[in-house]
Amino acid sequence: MAKIKERGKYDYNFDAMAEKFERSIYGTLKGEWRLKLLQEDMATLHASSSMDVWDAGCGLGQMALWFAQNGHRLTCNDISYKMLEKAKKAFEEAKEEADFHKAPAQEVAQNLPLQDLVLFHAVIEWLAKPLETLEVVADRVKPGGYLSLLFFNQHSMIYRHTLRGGWHMQTILDDKWYGKGSKLTPPHPQKPETIQTWLDTHGFEVEVQTGIRVFHDYMSEDVLKETDMEALLEMEYRYCRQPTFRNMGRYIHILAQKRIER
Repeated sequence: MAKIKERGKYDYNFDAMAEKFERSIYGTLKGEWRLKLLQEDMATLHASSSMDVWDAGCGLGQMALWFAQNGHRLTCNDISYKMLEKAKKAFEEAKEEADFHKAPAQEVAQNLPLQDLVLFHAVIEWLAKPLETLEVVADRVKPGGYLSLLFFNQHSMIYRHTLRGGWHMQTILDDKWYGKGSKLTPPHPQKPETIQTWLDTHGFEVEVQTGIRVFHDYMSEDVLKETDMEALLEMEYRYCRQPTFRNMGRYIHILAQKRIER
């Protein structure tokens, strides 16, 4: 794993943190909630007739497997050998198939046919060149097809660090948050407004936008212990797609359709 000072200069490889990632992201209520909202946002696509789907940076493969189990054709890639092996194992256990590649998305895109749906989930914030790589990946969406983009929200990171006070505030003021605190804090969080503008200028229409954890991640552990989780999730569900609140989610999911040129 690269040293702290070098992270952010290269596309991040999760080999050294695969187990921690699995526990901290998907082995928790937070991870379950994230999958629930993603699946809701793409329920119509999931239920449609068989599509060509590319999961660009598939990680553990949960979303890819969800689509494969409904008859869609999957291409999956990741630069992490350990993550990709875990994804392969999940497919094997479910008796499903996919075309797996241990390679960066930029490389896979070179020989990939146009796709009905491209999943690009929690990847862009870990890339050395986020928007340049997004352009390469989004180019594989066929006209009328869809891009599902999930990204770590810069607004949320700023707000959360400020609420914590202490050394957190100065790191935000100096734009030097990366390498401080959690190793799962990415180097290049994105602003939703920037992503929305990028999508519009590159021929995409936003169909759905959802904030993932618009309240939960601002609450301290002590407060969470005293909180009724069902009530909290009801609050999350009520506000996660409302404009004011969705832009404060820890992650933001956007499902966008590529315009058909006339």
